[in-house]
Amino acid sequence: MLRKATPADVKSIHAILQLYGKKGELLARPLSELYDHIRDFWVYTEETTGEVLGCCALQFCWSNLAEIRSLAVVETAHGRGIGTMLVDRTIQEAEVFKMPKLFTLTYRPTFFQRFGFEQIDRAELPIKIWSGCITCVNFPDCNEIAMLKRIKI
Repeated sequence: MLRKATPADVKSIHAILQLYGKKGELLARPLSELYDHIRDFWVYTEETTGEVLGCCALQFCWSNLAEIRSLAVVETAHGRGIGTMLVDRTIQEAEVFKMPKLFTLTYRPTFFQRFGFEQIDRAELPIKIWSGCITCVNFPDCNEIAMLKRIKI
C-alpha cells in the first residue's frame, strides 16, 4: 500500500535509510530531520503487516525546483516495483504543486531515465542544495549523478 508517511513511520524510514547510508548509497538522515520532514515522505507498506518496505521524499528547494530524495526499498522487496511506484507518486505530487523542475542525485541514473530524467552537470543546481553534502560519507569525493526532469505545468 502506498501512502503518505506519518510520524509512526519515522523509525522504519530511519532504519531503511541507515542501511543504505552505511553502504554509501545514499545520505542517511538523523531521526530529528526525518520528523521535521515527515510530510515530504511517501511510504510503501506491506498490506498485511503494515511493515514499511520503501520510502521516498519530495523536498521543495525553491519556487521552481524540487528534489526527489531518500528513495530506498528494503532488499527483500526488490523487484516488486515499489521504487517505481514511489517515484511515480512523487512526480505526481510535484505536478500538483506545479513544480517545473524536479531533480535527483543518484548512483542509478538508468532507473531515473525511465521517468524522463536527464543527466545534468551538478553545477547547474543551486548551491543551496549542497548543504546536506557536508554530512555525507562520500564528501568531498561525491560521484552521485545529478539528473533533472522538466515538468509541463
